[in-house]
Amino acid sequence: MVKDAYRFAIPPLAMGAVCLFFGWKWAAAILIFLGLFVFYFFRDPERVIPTDPGAVVSPADGHVVEIVDEILDTRMGHRVSIFLSIWDVHVQRAPVAGRIANVLYRPGKFLGAFRSTASRENEHNIIYIHTPQGMMAFKQIAGAIARRVICWKHQGEEVALGERVGIIRFGSRVDIWLPMEAEVTVRRGQKVEGGASILAKWNSTA
Repeated sequence: MVKDAYRFAIPPLAMGAVCLFFGWKWAAAILIFLGLFVFYFFRDPERVIPTDPGAVVSPADGHVVEIVDEILDTRMGHRVSIFLSIWDVHVQRAPVAGRIANVLYRPGKFLGAFRSTASRENEHNIIYIHTPQGMMAFKQIAGAIARRVICWKHQGEEVALGERVGIIRFGSRVDIWLPMEAEVTVRRGQKVEGGASILAKWNSTA
């Protein structure tokens, strides 16, 4: 359980208890359900991290909604976009092992995260990871409901494959940018799990 859960769940649970005390059963039921749902939303299950050489794991839970070739910082690569519904785990994990080269925050809109334009126009963090194979990047993207992208890591920190790196609150999107030499192994519409599902194989020594 992510510790933020208590901050958001305790107030509606407390208010629900007060409503129950005064006999306002419907209001109590709604508030208690809301508090319990917040606990569910902030769940943070353990994952079995793959040991395959060159494996790039999914940084997030959700469904793959887009796989396109796209330029990032003047370099062409494969962009894999994952849509997270409110029912998915919202903790993000490192897709590769390496060192955090940079974390860039970009303010923006709060369009529906399922839209392709959300990758460019919505508020997001870009997290760059330097590895022995080269640079990789992924984005935490806010959605229509999600209004906060949070990265727990800072520039210079080392991360292990599948390590927890941040969270997006209440429905969102995560994009990962893969170098052209990486072989994408997922397909559009596929359900993936953060830290456990292999998105691509990357054995380059570039």
